[in-house]
Amino acid sequence: MSPADHGWPVLESVAEYETGWYTGGYDLVELPDGRTKRYYWAELSPAVVIVAVVDDPVGFGLPTADSDASTGPAVVMVEQYRPPIGELCYELPAGIVEDGERYVDAGARELEEEVGLVPESVELLEDFWCSTGVLRHPRGIVWAEGFSRGERKLDGSEFLDIVTVPVEEALDVARRDPANDATIEGLLLARADGYL
Repeated sequence: MSPADHGWPVLESVAEYETGWYTGGYDLVELPDGRTKRYYWAELSPAVVIVAVVDDPVGFGLPTADSDASTGPAVVMVEQYRPPIGELCYELPAGIVEDGERYVDAGARELEEEVGLVPESVELLEDFWCSTGVLRHPRGIVWAEGFSRGERKLDGSEFLDIVTVPVEEALDVARRDPANDATIEGLLLARADGYL
């Protein structure tokens, strides 16, 4: 019997703890052969990752990763410390999608809050589930363009610096230790769709 025929019925679903950031628990699932197994999960709110390229970061008043960098097109990133891994990371701007928001709306809001850029247009490149073996966490990657200056409004626990990286160096920077999935995914999707 195939998994599709069997249906993998959930016999019990238990949320064991709630942190305010995510919920953790398990589903007791009947396997195709009749046995049962607990599948543990953590459920997080949907998140959005923003790929934004500015034509002239210096002229726009944005810092560059390399003081000798030219004023050509650059990917907007943020540099922030990530306590779970104990590392300072270069990442694409990102954040939680609020109730009722679409990925494109959340991306525009987060870009202004974290970087101070208001995009003229935002397009969804892809949405997908992350780490499906253990997470219930949807993510959307958006492309933003056509910027004006806005007002930066960091959350109380956000301590991050803006940095721009020349487009041709962005993927190499993203792949340096400590690399993270969201930044690599965003850059690869934007490149595959012809934006980078």
